[in-house]
Amino acid sequence: MSRLADRFRQGGIFVWFSGTLLAFCLAMILSLVGFIVAKGMGYFWPATLVQVQTPEGPVLGEITGHEPARGEETEKIQFRVGNRDIYGQDFRWIPGASMGAPEYPKDALLIERLEYGPFIGRIASLSHDGKVVATGPQAMADALSRLPEANRLRRHIQSIEKGQVGELNRRIEKLRLSRRRLEAKGDQPALQALDAKTAEIQTTYDQVQAGLEQARSEARAWTLNLQTAEGQLKDWPLGSVVRMVPANAMGPLDKFGVYVSRLWEFVADDPRESNTEGGIFPAIFGTVMMVLVMSILVVPLGVVTALYLREYAKQGWLVRAVRVAVNNLAGVPSIVFGVFGLGFFVYGLGGAIDQLFFADSLPTPTYGTGGILWASLTLALLTVPVVIVATEEALGAVPRSQREASLAMGATKWQTLWKVVLPSATPGILTGLILAIARGAGEVAPLMLTGVVKLAPAMPLDGTFPFFHFDRKFMHLGFHIYDVGFQSPNSEAAKPMVFMASFLLLLVVVVLNLFALNLRRKLRERLGGSTF
Repeated sequence: MSRLADRFRQGGIFVWFSGTLLAFCLAMILSLVGFIVAKGMGYFWPATLVQVQTPEGPVLGEITGHEPARGEETEKIQFRVGNRDIYGQDFRWIPGASMGAPEYPKDALLIERLEYGPFIGRIASLSHDGKVVATGPQAMADALSRLPEANRLRRHIQSIEKGQVGELNRRIEKLRLSRRRLEAKGDQPALQALDAKTAEIQTTYDQVQAGLEQARSEARAWTLNLQTAEGQLKDWPLGSVVRMVPANAMGPLDKFGVYVSRLWEFVADDPRESNTEGGIFPAIFGTVMMVLVMSILVVPLGVVTALYLREYAKQGWLVRAVRVAVNNLAGVPSIVFGVFGLGFFVYGLGGAIDQLFFADSLPTPTYGTGGILWASLTLALLTVPVVIVATEEALGAVPRSQREASLAMGATKWQTLWKVVLPSATPGILTGLILAIARGAGEVAPLMLTGVVKLAPAMPLDGTFPFFHFDRKFMHLGFHIYDVGFQSPNSEAAKPMVFMASFLLLLVVVVLNLFALNLRRKLRERLGGSTF
């Protein structure tokens, strides 16, 4: 009893208590991450297709869930039956007691389509220009062999639509705006030159459209005749098929190939089907770009403010009040920052920029609408208190002797700050930046008002001058999770996407923080100084 009292007085028991709580928190974090990874990563593995007989007819699909028996209700099994365009739903709950013995047909397959989600059934025949060229198992074999060429043609069409056609449309729109400006000036010679240039671009546009239509015709030439488990038939162009997975006829190595293919598509491709299928690359790219722009904006703003408050402002009640306000600013709800960003940056500042520099485009706004610049500025304001507090702490941690030595050598106060204090405080400033990245990357509410969208037509960075387009809207992983998980009409099918998007958002935050941590370590090794 006396030993316990001694430990209590010496504080040793509190050390154990703190360590236990820390271990508990780490275990909870690891459990959460493990749960997200397990739920998300398992989605890409090809599941076995099961066919059962029910009183309503045969059911073919993937088993995706179980509901145990409760009271008088018997066990229920959830099937992903796909074929949304035929059944009107992707999932069905079937009472276990009414099911017959499960079968695993080798000729059954899951077809991932560009529209209406997956088709689950069989291939009855394969046609070319309306003529049947193969039926039954041979049709499936021929379709599988022709699918890579169909996918290549589809990607070629998409690259033309997004590349050449998009660029020509931008040039035509630019010429249209130039024409409005010249018409207002009454400059006839310039108008004639502009019309000639427009006609030249229009000729190129017509040629590209003709080639595009020919490629589309080739893509529509091959047609699959699909058959559901109940015998319903449906024609589907092979060019609109992303992947065919005869899971019951595949070995582990083939399934692993499909798994890697699906995972790569998810990370590197564009979304489709209202973001519930395909990839999330634009969301990853938009998140990283937004965080980088926010970091570039928040560091100078926070460092200059902290320098003034600590080194130049006269210490007194006013400065203390400003510090209290800055600290309290970190507790303001993020949606309030979003409303401020919408009113001040988007409508105020953006509207003024449009009036001054983009009057030809009005009433269509250029900067007077949401964009990555306004979203980054809003998040910079949201996170600047973190950088200010961290920078002030880092400046205070610089040894007084270093300042006095610099001043004694004849350096001015500014030279001392620039050459001695700031380099020593840089690791501490980067600590504030790391905290700001962690806060800013996960915010969603302010972005919904200032620039993020469900599906962005183009990314902020591309090969068109000026290469980085601050006025463009963008996609964000946090908003993508909210949209797919809570706004999608088919939330059950989108559930794995939510887990995977959450995992990737955590991964992006960790990677950005590791980059900043590595930079801070290198600076600390080179400069020494602050241990903050």
